[in-house]
Amino acid sequence: MAEMKFSLVARVSTDNPVAIDAALKEAIPQGVIERGAANEFLVKAEFTGENARDLNRSLLTRLRRVEKKTRLRAEWTSGGTTERFFDYVPKSKMVTK
Repeated sequence: MAEMKFSLVARVSTDNPVAIDAALKEAIPQGVIERGAANEFLVKAEFTGENARDLNRSLLTRLRRVEKKTRLRAEWTSGGTTERFFDYVPKSKMVTK
């Protein structure tokens, strides 16, 4: 399968914002990471991969190795298709042309 470019817009919430801040900066060195309300981060970044599901799983697994109580609400967009996830679970898929 060919690698595709994905745009990520996500909200990460956690019980340990200091540890997750460091993990996000390591996982997404070229992205934009902003501190949101309380223990939340807003993330915008570009990724390359085969599909949104694998990229989402990889990112959440990496964050949960640092703090198990981390939640990820993510939108992955590529080629006019947006896939939404809550943690590991796909929630919707929209195609816009």
